[in-house]
Amino acid sequence: MDQASLLAAIKRCTRVRELRAIHAHMVRANLTQETFLTSKLIESSAVTLPGHVSYAHRIFSSILHPNPFMWNTIIRGYSISDSPITAITFYRDMSLCGISPNSYTFGFALKACCKLLRLFEGQELHSQIVKVGLDFETQVLNGLIKLYTSCGCMDYARDVFDEMPERDSASWSTMVSGYAQNGQAVEALELFREIQAEDVRSDVFTLASVAGVCGEFGALELGKWVHSYVGKKGIKIDLVLGTALVGMYSKCGSLDNALKVFEGIPERDVTAWSTMIAGYAVHGQGEKALQLFDAMKGSKPMPNSITFTSVLSACSHSGLVEKGHQIFNTMWTEYKITPQIEHYGCMVDLFCRAGMVDHAHKFIQTMPIEPNVVLWRTLLGACKAHGYKDLADHISRKILKLDPTSPENYVLVSNVYASLGRWSSVSQVRSLMKDKTPKKQHGWSFIEINFMVHKFTIGDESHPEREKIYGMLQQMATKLKQVGHVASTVDVLHDIDEEEKQYALGLHSERLAIAYGLLHTPDGLPIRIVKNLRVCRDCHEVIKLISEVYNREIIVRDRVRFHHFRERVCSCNDYW
Repeated sequence: MDQASLLAAIKRCTRVRELRAIHAHMVRANLTQETFLTSKLIESSAVTLPGHVSYAHRIFSSILHPNPFMWNTIIRGYSISDSPITAITFYRDMSLCGISPNSYTFGFALKACCKLLRLFEGQELHSQIVKVGLDFETQVLNGLIKLYTSCGCMDYARDVFDEMPERDSASWSTMVSGYAQNGQAVEALELFREIQAEDVRSDVFTLASVAGVCGEFGALELGKWVHSYVGKKGIKIDLVLGTALVGMYSKCGSLDNALKVFEGIPERDVTAWSTMIAGYAVHGQGEKALQLFDAMKGSKPMPNSITFTSVLSACSHSGLVEKGHQIFNTMWTEYKITPQIEHYGCMVDLFCRAGMVDHAHKFIQTMPIEPNVVLWRTLLGACKAHGYKDLADHISRKILKLDPTSPENYVLVSNVYASLGRWSSVSQVRSLMKDKTPKKQHGWSFIEINFMVHKFTIGDESHPEREKIYGMLQQMATKLKQVGHVASTVDVLHDIDEEEKQYALGLHSERLAIAYGLLHTPDGLPIRIVKNLRVCRDCHEVIKLISEVYNREIIVRDRVRFHHFRERVCSCNDYW
């Protein structure tokens, strides 16, 4: 068999057994030192046939003088294997052998560093890239941006991005995705606006990242614009983008649009199904979530652990105790999925929301795994809501013992004692909180107006329209008094007089956001708010009244669920 025939045979190989036969023939024919043939043999075993890089390694080791292509191929093979650290080792060996790395070498080595999150080794590569003068190569710089974003070093990534002599769509995409994945949503949206200004075509990964950011902010109009952009540019909505859009619409409170996108995804995987079910769950539409779950069971993908978390959460928010218990039991009996702590947490929440406090307590005590502090916090909240004072006192002490460093625990325990009027105990807990915990997380609320996201904190005076906002707050307060509202100050943790408590409640971040929404949205249109903490009792009552007084639908997504306020009624039925 001549070399041309051997090369053609290597290209046709689909199994490693065929490759071994060709290799054996080359050994017998004394062709193993033929550079081109052996290079293709290494490439086929290291890259073309995944999972066989160790065989490529053995071939490589038999070569007396491997050329740069062979070095790059073996580094590439290991970078995409289960042993990316070996790619870094080969890169170092290559340098020791006096072979100069090129842009391909750095690209593959950087990919290995990304998989391993090896920042130090990646920075070494960065230094070498500058040293050999390849810091103008777009593909190499894209690899550096990917490394830094993967390691959470967004400032380093931005420095590389800003200094690039030429950027391609991958450069922009990696930066936007990096901001989104590292929780820097504002920066992600700002950069996406720059993409539009530069008229750079966005790929599906960029658009999926931006859709995810819109979901986190509750920025429905911007999310709709992203969706329309996809249509105008003729971009196919694949599984990744489709699932991202379903999640975005769900998190923005637009389940109808989420369902339309979901139904348009041709091949839905378990993630797509679970995302749509989770959307129904967080909106308290348990029956629809269960219907979709039944449809999923009749389709190709099997439910996984995340699916069951969504379904059990849906049962919890809709009070479907018997159904939730039944589904929980089928996790192991039908699907052989071992329930994890999050599933037990859903069950505790299910019992607590139904007022079955004793049942929830017994469930926690008999769990086969150790309950975490989240479960005890859930039970404590139910004790407070349903008047289990002695049990609440016992659980409060347990929580502070289990996790004495979390501000959230002290706030919850303080709330319980405040509701009982035990102000001396509140003071003791607050004192412990100052001594033992980091600073408490502050509440904030987002509202999107004209494609811009505005953030408010409690008592915020930083907004340029402060005077108008506070004027609207005063108008809201006057109208609320006229319809007989009396502030519920039980959740204000300080032992101060009633007037001060009412003033503190009136400046909560969601009220500032709603005031801004009333100022800047036409009459009759919904106002959408995203809040990072659970809505307090008084704000919940106030928003119900505002929805009636101003004839508005107000949609609030807090840390727990969605609240749809219409005509003095909330979709959560006043239990959240």
